[in-house]
Amino acid sequence: MLDDIIKNRIDLKKPRKEGLTYVIDKLEGSNREDWELVAPFIDVVKINGALPLFASETSVLKKIKFYHDLNIPVSLGSTGIEYAIIQNSFDRFVKEATKLRFDIIEVGENIIDLNIDKKKKIRETVKTLGLELQWKVGKRDPRHQLGLETTLEKIDECIKLGAKKIILEANQGFGVGIYDEDGNVKWGSVAALTNKYPPNTFIFEAPTESQQFSLIAEFGERVNLSEINIDAVVSVESERRGILSKSAFGPVNLREDPEGGPAAKFIYYIIKTKHPIEQSELINLSYLPRRTVQSAIEDLKNQGLVVERNSLNDARKKVYHPIRSEWL
Repeated sequence: MLDDIIKNRIDLKKPRKEGLTYVIDKLEGSNREDWELVAPFIDVVKINGALPLFASETSVLKKIKFYHDLNIPVSLGSTGIEYAIIQNSFDRFVKEATKLRFDIIEVGENIIDLNIDKKKKIRETVKTLGLELQWKVGKRDPRHQLGLETTLEKIDECIKLGAKKIILEANQGFGVGIYDEDGNVKWGSVAALTNKYPPNTFIFEAPTESQQFSLIAEFGERVNLSEINIDAVVSVESERRGILSKSAFGPVNLREDPEGGPAAKFIYYIIKTKHPIEQSELINLSYLPRRTVQSAIEDLKNQGLVVERNSLNDARKKVYHPIRSEWL
């Protein structure tokens, strides 16, 4: 319907590498016709909570088959995994998950702390059984949040263990992870994370529609989002394709203009309009001293607004892009 005027996504067909949408299974009714409509836009369904621990094997198998028939992989949420680890039953639990035909095992540290050796053993167990391992970083409890330094250390560990993408914990989206008590995005925290790692390293849990819109508006259609309710899938897909959904007209928390003085804001404007651009060009266009331009660039990099790359024309030179250009 109106295919000629609707913008296609860069990663249109599954399995996608970017622009992932993880849907949370909250035991809603499984209306097959409705699911068939949205299945092409869903990359993973996560069965969360302790359901697999006490539900019958037959019912879990039936639910997973329903998703597999729609070409949707199924992930086992971290709650059950953490409980199994506490009970010293991780290996057994993962073997049972394999029998139930789960595709992905999600491991977090909400109520436990895992050292690097324990994580290596978990990785080997999951790999041996042919499942995909998905690491999650963060704490659900707003009262016990990780500091930024610790968060980056945890991410570093996951990267060293071979993780390609890392889920950032958000719980209900209030006072946890990259969200403040009102559910607004803490752009300073996001900047610190995306300044060290490309945004596509992360799968951002974004439970509310305003959070989903804010992250898509900031990073573009290829941002990875998790903890999406089934009734929000069409809204997320619309926003990825540039069609404003209802969340675009509600209270949102988009990134503000660059922080700092006039020089940083001016340099950012030039980079946004002229990228990729070398430092010498920035000096010529801005008529600012070299030291002022260098200081502005460092400030913008620290805010997560600008990335530095080697020039394709001359490897000795550096060029600068606005962070969103990496996604478009």
